[in-house]
Amino acid sequence: MAYKDIRYEVGGDGIARLTLNKPDRLNALSWGTWAEIEHAIDAANNDDAVKVVLITGEGRGFSAGTDLTGQGDEANWHPRPVTGREAKYRSRYLGTATVYNCTKPTIAAVNGVAVGAGFSLSMACDIRIASEVARFSAIFVKRAIVADTGCTWFLPRLVGLERALEMMYTGRMVGAAEAKEIGLVSEVVPADQLIERATALATEIAKGPSLAVELNKRLAQGAYTRGLEEQIELEEYLQAITHRSEDAVEGRQSFLEKRDPVFKGR
Repeated sequence: MAYKDIRYEVGGDGIARLTLNKPDRLNALSWGTWAEIEHAIDAANNDDAVKVVLITGEGRGFSAGTDLTGQGDEANWHPRPVTGREAKYRSRYLGTATVYNCTKPTIAAVNGVAVGAGFSLSMACDIRIASEVARFSAIFVKRAIVADTGCTWFLPRLVGLERALEMMYTGRMVGAAEAKEIGLVSEVVPADQLIERATALATEIAKGPSLAVELNKRLAQGAYTRGLEEQIELEEYLQAITHRSEDAVEGRQSFLEKRDPVFKGR
């Protein structure tokens, strides 16, 4: 489909690149933008050629959050990838849940400011790599509104309840170095190396056994709501599935032959 607010490209390397593409507004997010993001994630979920989704922003910002300059004419928005009754009652704020529930690994390459809903979008990704100039804020309180788009769910899980509440109480900006220190991002790199580093990580993941990778994601996310015994039993069940895969055969054979495995995602 043709996108207006984002670019979505799938390369031969197995990486789907989703770029927020409104640099003149620091990639502010309208409801139309969220609809396009949901379409792109839906496309990635249904494309076996996609092994990893890499999300970043065009220009000098990742996303300045909700577009407060006006949402534009709803008639010009892309329809969301939901129909029928679900389209009538499904919250428009669930775009971050769509990203979080993407079946493929997701990486946010945070190239600049990520605040409000843009902050939530970055947190919805599995891994965050930040440029040295990246800044983060749960800025909602500065507008005298409650946090939304899942911020109150994501942030405590990433940095702990006390730090999360301090950030949400104050809305202060958190620089890249502090973000790494508190576990909000996994890496900080020079601005001119951000995409190169994020692509290198995405490539490494894309070359892996994608069935096992995707099931590891499902297991890890679900562990928040399962007990230990149930989790171990589910691991055993899903491991039996991966044992029968072509990639598992290749993994064992390459070990015996003392060579690097070549996985095909089957």
